[in-house]
Amino acid sequence: MGDLRIFMFAVAFALSSIGGINVAAAQVVEGEEHCVINVKTTDALNVRAKNSAASKVVTTLRYGECGIVVTGSCKGSWCPVEDGHDAGWVKSNFISMVSPAIYCVTGVGAGDGLNVRAFPSPSSRIVTVLHRRQCDIAFLPYAVNSWQKVRAGGHEGWVNRKYLSGE
Repeated sequence: MGDLRIFMFAVAFALSSIGGINVAAAQVVEGEEHCVINVKTTDALNVRAKNSAASKVVTTLRYGECGIVVTGSCKGSWCPVEDGHDAGWVKSNFISMVSPAIYCVTGVGAGDGLNVRAFPSPSSRIVTVLHRRQCDIAFLPYAVNSWQKVRAGGHEGWVNRKYLSGE
């Protein structure tokens, strides 16, 4: 099952990475961590008490917010979720799975590291530096040109994909 999840994420990521600011196609897997996608930064995703747009809003989640777990089988386009505080239902096209932490730093010379930046730009603030042999890197479902948003060592930020490889 793990290989299938990795393959499904890779396909969704590849299809979503063609030009500009991209978000992975909604990839929903029960029991896995997801992030909020396809929501304007000025808006929020409603988590509802039941699987209906007319149901009461339990809480809201911001674009890019991660840590949402799909807790059961989806019913149509609605999936049961919890964020560590609240539980409810969201439309599946507004969440996408975080990849398994299987990517590694590659192509970085001895004595150097891979800069993880706050934004997808070489002039953006450095959040942390990954060891040149670090391999616990997860892809978050966001990409901008050659930049990929990742999570590693308790930090989230942007790196150039040419310095990452799957393990």
